[in-house]
Amino acid sequence: MNKIRIEGNVYTQEYFESEEENGFAARSSFHRQLYVFLKEWFSAPSTLRVRTSGSTGAPKELTVRKEQMRQSAKMTCDFFGLKKNDKALLCLPSEYIAGKMMVVRAIYAGLDLYPVAPDGHPLARTDKPFDFAALVPLQVYNSLQSAAEKRRLSRIKSLIIGGGAIDDALEKALEDFPNAVYSTYGMTETLSHIALRRINGTDADRYYTPLPGVGLALSEEQTLIIDAPLVADEIQITNDIAELRPDGRFRIIGRKDNVINSGGIKIQLEEVERVLRPYITGTFAVTCIPHPKLGEAVVLLLEPSADAVRVGETAAKVLPHYWKPLHVYTVAAIPQTGNGKTDRAAAKLLAEKISKEGMVFN
Repeated sequence: MNKIRIEGNVYTQEYFESEEENGFAARSSFHRQLYVFLKEWFSAPSTLRVRTSGSTGAPKELTVRKEQMRQSAKMTCDFFGLKKNDKALLCLPSEYIAGKMMVVRAIYAGLDLYPVAPDGHPLARTDKPFDFAALVPLQVYNSLQSAAEKRRLSRIKSLIIGGGAIDDALEKALEDFPNAVYSTYGMTETLSHIALRRINGTDADRYYTPLPGVGLALSEEQTLIIDAPLVADEIQITNDIAELRPDGRFRIIGRKDNVINSGGIKIQLEEVERVLRPYITGTFAVTCIPHPKLGEAVVLLLEPSADAVRVGETAAKVLPHYWKPLHVYTVAAIPQTGNGKTDRAAAKLLAEKISKEGMVFN
């Protein structure tokens, strides 16, 4: 485990121990990002620092043990039967845990890793037949819009999708793929996913199944509690409201901090977004603003590509009355975190700013 295969070439630990950057780091900014992580990974300390995405609050840094990351890699590689020289696509930023763990899996199992800049169309620049890949939902959605990229996507033998919600339309588009497609559940604190959900084929399921060695329970507030001693020293009490079945499978309903109380009615923002997603082209987010009578009022943020009037009319038809957005605001861009998730805190602040300034577009 003191070497890594990248694009068919083997690089030993010594290669990354030099004081000066070498030719590998100069190939692209993404290669340099990968070089920096590998230099840290192959260094003497048994721990390293990882950053959370900041999707629900301020990003923070955590110290994790490399051995825990190896255990996480083992769980995934064992589940998918990954073996030496299998081709793996790296198209996620290596500043965050999802990208870091793709690299560690390659080191652990001897995979052949192919770095592609982590933008919205990673498969536009490679036609390799990959054995394993991890993408975020937006990358999958974009790939489905191109015949060539869709074909390449369908050839991936084991595809995992994480970092955001997979809506019903996206699942429908993937249900006939010939190879295995999974949705993942996890977080930085658990060093990537601790549960998987098959979304295509005869084994498709609406519930996640925890990986071996992972114990689950619900708190009094019905949020998921994770006991994964191989990858996390502490039990994780999440903010994810969940339904937990007796057999250990579960589904996520939404985040506790994404529940708003509007006129005494508790509304889960993710559920509103799930209903609206088939009707809105482009990026959007549901958030809230303070309201003198309701306490909090639902607000829909749209990027300019969407017709605010039409979307508002559609929302009034498809949503329950108490879920209907009080305002539909058009914004230049939906705030996002560094790894492409909606920045919920920033979105709420943006909605409040627009409301105070009277910049209403509905």
